Amino acid sequence: MELRTGKVTIRLRPDLAPGHVERIKKLVNEGFYDGLKFHRVIPGFMAQTGDPKGTGAGGSKYPDLKAEFSATPFERGTLGAARTGDPNSANSQFFICFTHVPHLNGQYTVFGQVVDGMQHVDQIAKGEPPPKPDTIIKMYMAPAAP
Repeated sequence: MELRTGKVTIRLRPDLAPGHVERIKKLVNEGFYDGLKFHRVIPGFMAQTGDPKGTGAGGSKYPDLKAEFSATPFERGTLGAARTGDPNSANSQFFICFTHVPHLNGQYTVFGQVVDGMQHVDQIAKGEPPPKPDTIIKMYMAPAAP
């Protein structure tokens, strides 16, 4: 994921959430995330993106996903699937945690982890919404490791 300040490398976790990882890969390969805003960025909590409307109320053209909750905790750099109050309403939006967020454990789907570039996530403009929101410049899949 390319941000204004640099690249962020994310390791997807199909072992935890195969349906969510499949959806993310599909959307990334379609260019869905390129140019989308971080519309909700709360210091000490998380940065949320993935809404083409930029309001938090939008999603992709695909149906919502069933929850894939796991025992994996929400730590600094964890990617979670954003959703409404309905556990089975995740679609394209996701968030990246700035810190350990135990109250999310078992309540949201974990599907990835930042493995490099978290300092760039830390620099995303804050606000709900931020006055000058940062965007995902480009998101792409790295070649599979041998």
